Amino acid sequence: MVLDIIGGRPTAPPPPGGRRWLFLLRAAGSESPVPCSSPIMADGSSPGEPGERGRRLRSLSDGSHPSSTRSEDVVFVIQSQRNSFHVRQAEKLRKDLLLQTQALQESPPVILLLHRLSDNEGDWSILPLLPDLSSQFGNNSSWIMFLEEDTRVKLQKLHEVLKTFDRRKEWFLGKPLHDEESTIIHHYAFSENPAAFQYPDFSAGWALSIPLVNRLTSKIEEEPLKSDFTIDLKHEVALYIWEDGKGPRLTGVPELCTIPEHNPRAQYCATTVSSQSPLCGQPVKSDNIFIAVKTCKKFHSDRVLVVKKTWGKQASLLEYYSDYADPSIPTINLGVPNTERGHCGKTFAILRRFLSSHVPNTDWLLIVDDDTLISLPRLQALLSCYDFSEPVCLGERYGYGLGQGGYSYITGGGGMVFSREAVVQLLASGCKCYSNDAPDDMVLGMCLNALRVPVTHSPLFHQARPEDYAKEFLAHQTPISFHKHWNIDPIAVFNKWLKNDKHTEGLQKSTKDEL
Repeated sequence: MVLDIIGGRPTAPPPPGGRRWLFLLRAAGSESPVPCSSPIMADGSSPGEPGERGRRLRSLSDGSHPSSTRSEDVVFVIQSQRNSFHVRQAEKLRKDLLLQTQALQESPPVILLLHRLSDNEGDWSILPLLPDLSSQFGNNSSWIMFLEEDTRVKLQKLHEVLKTFDRRKEWFLGKPLHDEESTIIHHYAFSENPAAFQYPDFSAGWALSIPLVNRLTSKIEEEPLKSDFTIDLKHEVALYIWEDGKGPRLTGVPELCTIPEHNPRAQYCATTVSSQSPLCGQPVKSDNIFIAVKTCKKFHSDRVLVVKKTWGKQASLLEYYSDYADPSIPTINLGVPNTERGHCGKTFAILRRFLSSHVPNTDWLLIVDDDTLISLPRLQALLSCYDFSEPVCLGERYGYGLGQGGYSYITGGGGMVFSREAVVQLLASGCKCYSNDAPDDMVLGMCLNALRVPVTHSPLFHQARPEDYAKEFLAHQTPISFHKHWNIDPIAVFNKWLKNDKHTEGLQKSTKDEL
């Protein structure tokens, strides 16, 4: 049931179609089902406390709509994550917004950290969250503004921008992206003219007017969200809102920017990005990352050769796992036959080997495909922000069935990073493959969800090739990985996008300075 956000009291059940579902996963060796997601809870305050969200509601409950946009007219949702590093980043942004509000001598806005809103795993996919936002803010606010942890906001400038839009109408605002060519990550949508459809760059922030939030809520309650894959959330949200032309298209707002906050051109922006490459201390040493490459005999002469010519040179500890032991590479046969899909059996054999005495004891494990392209120095820098004593599972996050509970998982092609503690908990849980050719990344996602271990997303990992992403999206990134050799020269792609060059020699220290 949905909880009253102010007092924690149960309210009436949601209307038909608004119900949250509970997915069950039976743990290996257990007769009891283990929940893969939990019912929605209060806003993230300690049990029994009204919480910031409730306190703010009291000051907004009169339903007034002033003639100009002020802080209290905007509900900020920071798209935060449960990992401790990301919590700190989100809290830093929240505090900055409150300081700006004080400087403007305005009432503080409602600022919600997404990971604290409930225990529902699907909240990060935004659409399942809209009914709750509509219920709490549909009559007392004008805008829902979504921010990523690295988004920086100039509050006064944002007010000036928002007041140019009639809040009584449906608006979907953001910095527009478009595809140059039809792409697999968008299911080849708009193949005849990929540039015709625009979707928001979440890094710049994006906003929904309350009338649009309320109408989308009615749609969700009348027709429950489908149980499907979540691959590129920003594109999928835009498609849902557009609704084959029945809803609004994205309205581009030039003041929503993704240039660095200290760029001279940023003076015209209401939002910017804080940095391109997180660095929280000394990069993790290369000999503290054990790397497992999944391959098979038919790819020994081409894909494995690419690894050796490119990023493999950067590795201190790397093993190739195949269905055939080839001493010239060398590859290791783990006794798991090659499968055309899935590779779950091989991946779990790698996890067991990582904890064995057969390989050096390291804090981190990286599992990649033989057609993954990756920058290890950039990964080493990124991992300086994470605590290896926590169960960390890091990479590009996908989801399945998030509209009805479901689970998140790290998609394998972009690389899956595990702390040793995460591997220990996974194997101790008794979780295992239901077949050798089961999808390893999805099975791991179900297991992690049952353990309540968060899947941590980084947009710097990529499941597809550079050409499968919008140019403007990659322009403000220092990417860590790409995947697939299809119709590309993989060595040229590595040299252009991932080779350790001027982009990583001077890794930004802004994150370190601000922590």
